[in-house]
Amino acid sequence: MTNSLRVRLLWWLLVPLAIYVFVTGKAAYDNARHTADIVQENTLLASARMIAGEVEWSDGMLRVDVPPAALEVFASPYGDQVFYSVNVDDGRLLAGAPDFPVSASAAHDSPVFFDAEHHSKPIRAVAFVRQMYDNGAVRRVLVSVGKTEASRDAMVRQLWRPQLVRQIEMVLLAVALACIGLTFELRPLLKVKDEVMDRDPMQLEPLRVERLHTELRPIVDAINQCIARLGMQVAAQRRFIADAAHQLRTPLTLLETQLQFARQHRAMEPSLNEALAAMQRSNRSMVGLTNKLLLLAQAEAADYTQLAKQKIDLAAIAQDVAEDLALYAQNREIDLGAEFDGACWLIGHEALLTALVYNITENAVRYTPSGGHVTVRVAREAERVVLTVTDDGPGIPAEARSRVFEPFYRASADTEGTGLGLAIAKEIVLAHRGEIALRTREKGLIVEASFAAA
Repeated sequence: MTNSLRVRLLWWLLVPLAIYVFVTGKAAYDNARHTADIVQENTLLASARMIAGEVEWSDGMLRVDVPPAALEVFASPYGDQVFYSVNVDDGRLLAGAPDFPVSASAAHDSPVFFDAEHHSKPIRAVAFVRQMYDNGAVRRVLVSVGKTEASRDAMVRQLWRPQLVRQIEMVLLAVALACIGLTFELRPLLKVKDEVMDRDPMQLEPLRVERLHTELRPIVDAINQCIARLGMQVAAQRRFIADAAHQLRTPLTLLETQLQFARQHRAMEPSLNEALAAMQRSNRSMVGLTNKLLLLAQAEAADYTQLAKQKIDLAAIAQDVAEDLALYAQNREIDLGAEFDGACWLIGHEALLTALVYNITENAVRYTPSGGHVTVRVAREAERVVLTVTDDGPGIPAEARSRVFEPFYRASADTEGTGLGLAIAKEIVLAHRGEIALRTREKGLIVEASFAAA
């Protein structure tokens, strides 16, 4: 089936009209045939009665003189042939063709119409019986008249064909009007198409719906909503690029300054060592930021249907992460603990889940002051696997909680870090069709992520 709207609408119009024309044409044909049959049978019966009226007794014998008018009633330009016979019940033929077919039911019913064949030609005939009385004697005279059906068929055509032609003309007119109407009524939709095609790729303004039909407005409204969402995504991407450029520019600028200082003070060994150390710290910061940017991009592009689907024990991942961060927590005088309820299996991507646990735990360790506690817990709850990271840090103000999952956002400008940890965690959780949330406590913060259990 074609995808053309015009053709499909025409099919919806033509098929019912064709069925209607067929049904009404068949009904018109049946009516025309019925009418022609009635006219023909009335003419046959009139001729038979006229011939029967001429039968009379003469010298005790039945005789008939067939009047010309009885046969002239069938005159037509179509060359019909007329046959008749007049028979007495004793088998004597008074007039007409001796081999004319006789209806078997004519002896009981009168008149009787029947179809027959005479001289290899189909005919329509009538049989009419007249009772003749003379001196107590009763004779039954059977008058049969038949004719070929050329004039009757011509009458059917004359009655039926004009109606069929008018109906076909009506269908053609409907198709023409539908094509013209579709051409005019589809112009607003074509204008929308032209407006979209002529737009600049970055022109994300909504389409105009003032002149559109009511049925088309929901489609354009949906397109406008999509454009609005796309605009938000583009704006967020632009902010991301701008922030990333700013974050990368700072360590690079520092690195350039430190390199210049090192070149200018090559003879001063202590200053050179300090500059080189600062260069190393800046370089590590830049490398860490770049890695996190790449991880964020990977998490944003991840699709659950395309992830490397394998059974992952989240408890084992959390244990490995806790061991990796143990020295970092010890250096900051943080008590890093872990609680597990045995193996907790889920379907996902091992590298991304490792990055998730690492980022949440590393964030908690970084923002928790010396002497604090950070606890990583993985447990099975009903049909979910829940990861919980609890810390004794300063927490997050209520007004900032809605933005902490944005890239490069930091609740305080004095804190270290890139502001990408929770943004990466959110994208990884969403890629695994999970949920992530922040819960407050009297002192510190609880980050909770949950997934469907395998």
